[in-house]
Parts: sequence; C-alpha cells; structure tokens
Amino acid sequence: MPPVVPPWLEPLLTAQFFTICRSHGDAARSECNMFCLDCHGDAFCFYCRSARHKDHRVIQIRRSSYHDVVRVSEIQKVLDIAGVQTYVINSARVLFLNERPQPKAGKGVAHLCEICGRSLLDPFRFCSLGCKLVGVRRHGNASFSMEGKPNEALMMTDDDLDIPGISPTTSTRRTTSSSNIRRESQDDEEMHLRGSTQQGIYPATPPPPHSNSRRRKGIPHRAPLKS
Repeated sequence: MPPVVPPWLEPLLTAQFFTICRSHGDAARSECNMFCLDCHGDAFCFYCRSARHKDHRVIQIRRSSYHDVVRVSEIQKVLDIAGVQTYVINSARVLFLNERPQPKAGKGVAHLCEICGRSLLDPFRFCSLGCKLVGVRRHGNASFSMEGKPNEALMMTDDDLDIPGISPTTSTRRTTSSSNIRRESQDDEEMHLRGSTQQGIYPATPPPPHSNSRRRKGIPHRAPLKS
C-alpha cells in the first residue's frame, strides 16, 4: 500500500527556492528553482539538473507575489491535488506550495481554507499543498495518493522549462488556447498578475455634437447712405 504522504512532499514544502547556486553563482541561470522528487534534497539550478538529475523526476518552482507556486500540469502527475485551490497566472494554472499570510477574512466570504481560514475563490478545501498536508494528518479525510489513477512519467525536457527569450512551442500554445481558462484574482497582491484588459468591452463614447454658438454669420450688408 502506498504511503499516505510521499516522502518528498515535506522536503519540497520546506525547501528554500530562488537562492543563488553555490556551484554556478556566476552563470546566467543560477537560481535554485528546481526540486528532485527522487533525491528530495535541496533546491538546485538549471545546470545542476543537467549534471546530477538528468534522468530523475524534476519539477520547476515558480514565483507569484514572492510566494512559491508549481504548475498543475507538473504536480498532478505525481500527487493527488484534489481539494486545493488553483489559480491562473500568466496563462498557466498553478497552485501555491504553502500557506500565505493574509488579513482577517471579511464578512460574506463563502469559501475558506479548512486549515488557515484564508478566503478562497471556489469551493475548495485548502489554499495550498501545505494546508492539505496538515488536513491529511489531522483529519485523515483527504489523500495525496495516486493509486488507481494514471501514472504519467515526470521527465522534464528543456521545452518544459522557462527559458528567457524562447517562446512556447506550437503544441504548448495550442494546448493553452484550447483549454478552458479563466483568469482569477485572490486579492490585491495578485491583481497585477491578471493580465486582462477592459479595452473593447464597452463601445466608444460618441463625440459631442457641434455647438451652434460659434457658427459664422452671413456677410453683413451695410445700410444705404442717405442722400
């Protein structure tokens, strides 16, 4: 029987990402934004992946408003993420690794995280993987197990990585355009990520009518002189 919690999950949630790699600090892509599910050690950079984790299961961590996120398309291959709120950021669906600090939820909030009480956009149970982990251990009425679900290999290639200056492949663009994606916002800290615009929604305001007050009069005619 598979374990309730994968052995790599806690190391993933506690890892320090986006530090500078000690071995490749002078390189252009030296940020430690990758994690190996087979080694479940520290975060590492692009060059460490090529040298030490080439044939391992590796996921790439991204950042939103200074918080770590992972793409749903990557994590759902190795983990049951049911019950965790997802968001759309830069045309990719992601979820947060850990709980985020927030002000007290206002009145009338319909959906709240069962663990931290954070307001949610949709009727999910948890705001992050970290809160789901607490829920699994505290109540036992949730699971990360992929038993009975298709097991897709998580072998990343260079096409799966965010490489500056290189646009997504044609297949990636086609998948993104065909998926049913709606842009969402949790609070003010994520508003700048929405990328949507209001242009074109409302018709243009017609120009004001011309005023007759400045209309030129006809040529004046002088009255005839009296003889």
